[in-house]
Order: sequence, then C-alpha cells, then structure tokens
Amino acid sequence: MKNTAIIGIIVLGLLQSSCSEDFLNQTDPTKVGVDVFYKNEAQVKQALNGVYSQVQALTNTSYLFGEFQTDNTTVDLNPSDRGGAGGWEAFEFSTVNSGNGEIASVWNNYYAALYNNNLTLEKLATATIADAPKKEVEGQLKFLRAYLYFNLVQYFGDVIIVTSTLATPDPAFDLVRSPQAAVWAQIEKDLKEAADALPATYTSASDKGRATKGAALSLLGKTYLVTKKYAEAITTLKQVTALGYALNANYADNFDPSPSKKNGVESIFEIQYQGDNDLGEWSTFEYVFAPRVSKGAVTGYASGANGGRNVPTNDIMAAYEKGDLRKDISLKPSFTLDGKVYPVPYVSKYNYPHTIVGRTNTNWPILRYADVLLMLAESINEQSGPTAEALGYLNQIRKRAGLADLEGLDKTTFKTAVLNERRLELAFENHRWFDLKRTKTPAEWAAFMNAHGAMERAKPTVDRGNVPFNSTDYVYTENEYYLPIPAPQILINTKLTQNPGY
Repeated sequence: MKNTAIIGIIVLGLLQSSCSEDFLNQTDPTKVGVDVFYKNEAQVKQALNGVYSQVQALTNTSYLFGEFQTDNTTVDLNPSDRGGAGGWEAFEFSTVNSGNGEIASVWNNYYAALYNNNLTLEKLATATIADAPKKEVEGQLKFLRAYLYFNLVQYFGDVIIVTSTLATPDPAFDLVRSPQAAVWAQIEKDLKEAADALPATYTSASDKGRATKGAALSLLGKTYLVTKKYAEAITTLKQVTALGYALNANYADNFDPSPSKKNGVESIFEIQYQGDNDLGEWSTFEYVFAPRVSKGAVTGYASGANGGRNVPTNDIMAAYEKGDLRKDISLKPSFTLDGKVYPVPYVSKYNYPHTIVGRTNTNWPILRYADVLLMLAESINEQSGPTAEALGYLNQIRKRAGLADLEGLDKTTFKTAVLNERRLELAFENHRWFDLKRTKTPAEWAAFMNAHGAMERAKPTVDRGNVPFNSTDYVYTENEYYLPIPAPQILINTKLTQNPGY
C-alpha cells in the first residue's frame, strides 16, 4: 500500500489534512485537489491506497487497546524514564482518562480515515472508470469503513456515524453520538454490500492483500457473533469455508513475511507492510516488543531502539498446555545477552530476518481462517450446544497446535474451552480485549481484570526496578469497559457526551 493521502477537512472539528508533497502542496485544506483529482481509475485507486495507508498507521498502536489492557501483556518498565506513564502505559495499569493523548490520537485518526474513505466513495460515483474495477473499489472502501467502525464502537460504545463528507466544518459541531445498535446496523450494511461487490481473489498479484469477499464475510460473521446473532453468524461464516481458505500446516507460516508465505492460504485479511527499502511502508513490531535492554539479542541490530512493550504476562505463559507448538512461536520467556540470561519475556511471532535496522517486512494479521473456525465453533455452541460439528472446528485448531482433541464437554465447558483456544491461537494479534468484553458483562469484566491486576501486583512479570505501584494501578471499574471520549472533542463539540465514570 502506498502512502498516498487524500486531503480534506476532517469532521468533528479536527480540521486535519493529509497530503502528498509530490502531488499537491496547498494551504487551504477545504479545497486541495477535490475538483481536479478522482477523475480516473488510477487516481481513484491512489485515493483507495491512501485509506489503506491510514488503516496501516492505526494498526501500529492497536496493541495498546487489543492486548495491553488485558491479561495477555504487560510492560518492561523503564525506571529511569517515566515519560510514558501518562500515555501508553496507562492502558496497562488501568489509569486512562479523557485527557490521554493516545485516546485523542485514536479518535482523531479513525475519523480522519473515515473522512477520506467517504470522500473517495463520493468521488467514485462520477469518476471515469469501468464497472468492474469501480465495483471492486467501492467494495473495498465499504469493507474498510465497516472495519473502522467495528473497532470504534467497541472502543467507545456510542460513536458518531459519518457516511458522507461535509462541505464546511460548521455542521460538524452539531454531530452527536449514535446508539451502538445504529452503528452495528451500519457495519452490517456496509459488509453485506462489500461482500456482494468484492471478488474472492484478485487476478493481479499486485492486488494481493486487498479486502476480498472472504474478508467482508468473515468480519460480518464476527459482527453477528459480537451482537449475539448466532444463526446469522453460522450461515455467514460457513460461506467463508467454501472460498478456498485452509489452515497452514505450520502455525509460524502465518507470520513469516517471506514471499512464498506472506498472505498465504490461511490469510483472509492482514495489514500490509514492506521493509528492506526506503518506501516508508515497513513495520517495527519486532522492535516495539523487544525487551528494553536486549540490544541486538532479539532483533539482530544493537543500534535499534527497543520498546519493551506488549510483554507476555506470567498468566498467559502458564496458560499453554504442555506440548502446545504455538508457545515457542508466539513468545520467548527470556533472552541472552553477552552470556547472561535475562528473564524478560517478549512476543516473538513477528520476529523475522530483515536487512535494514528498524524496517521489517512482517504484516499484521486481522482475520485468519483459524479465527473463522473458532467463531463457528463458538456460534454453534451458543445456538445448539457442543455438537460434533462445533467440536470438529475447535479440534482442527488444537490438532495443528499438536494437542489432543477435546471431547465430553457441556455447553459451559465448551464455551470456556473455545475462548481459551482463541486466547492462545490468536495471542498478541489484538483480539483479547474484544473477546473479554464480548463474553463478559461490565461487572464480570472488571472483576476478571481486578483479579489479574492483583496477581501482577503480587508478582510482576518483569522486575520494576524499585518503582512502586500507584494506588490506582490495576484498579478496574465497570465504566472502563469503554474508553473515554477525548476531552478535546467535547470542548470542540459541546453536544458530545462523555462516557459515564470519566
């Protein structure tokens, strides 16, 4: 995906613009390029690539929400630098408030992407482009819009629905949050239309990695699962099983960025990255997740900056059954530097050789076929109990992991088993927070996370260097089931309401 950005005013008073210097360089963000661009297929696809690029940028910090604020990961805390305490560390220690800069960034950047998505959809209607590519572009844009809202509604609860652009900023100050039911209805609508418009595969190798019919149906099935429409989830997800996807024989192949394995048979949709060059499309997860003082022991480059974030917890390391082949691929319990073993765990599933320091080729998986099979197993169990079919889907995943089949489960124990399997199969892929919220009430979620927090306070996964816990660390309340609306947005638009408890 090229870093081609689309210029324009951003709704909700953000008034941000994004531009490509070799394309246009103007100062009025309400007029840049709108009337002279989007005229043909090449320009429309350039605009589409810009939306993909914005989704790519959002993915770079999604671990803060999907993993960091769960029982899966913690932080390799730096005692001498507490600069992240009020920002990204707050997601680990449950101290997020409405003034958190990461919260403001995620809100702003999601709506910036939605603006450019909507603008491209509007301009597509009058562009000179053949019906077939036009239909594909429209399907991809609707899939991406649904994906953005799929995350937003789970992050914040009620959110503002915008499906068209604004000619001037003024109407943005009258926008209000829509109920979650309306947001989910919009997601369903977009995904159904995307599934009808998108091909199962693309004929051009250069289009590999773009949203497909399988991606739209998989996310639609997940939407039905979240909203507890189990019959619809089963029907939709079974359509995905007929599209040619399969489990990789080797779990590690899902993350291997080598040309023969990237976007492989199990990949339904993943965020594309390309390293080993100067194009600006590389990923850095290997460095962000590497222990702080590991130098080149983990990444292979001593000059690279290591983040020490998203550290696997004692809890998840203990959750793997003996013989589970996924554990050694997904994480390492320690690293060795200059002959000394340091007991600092780290996520290893995105660690692969690369030729330029800090520029890795590794994609980020969003939807895998394993996820579809586990969603099918869960949906069938919720509707009909642990049938042989549901067990079959679950045991396919376990077999690949080198584990014995499960049998003799009732509905409750099956539900627990499939959620445990999701935790380990999809570990460190940003599913955990959504799974916990989907399967627990706010009160249950808070109690669960408080129990986890008590364990971390009693025995931290990583040594804190004599930095004490604050009294508010790992103290969860029901209102934290949703993130706060950024305080600056409420100041900009007084008609916005804050989530309770913030």
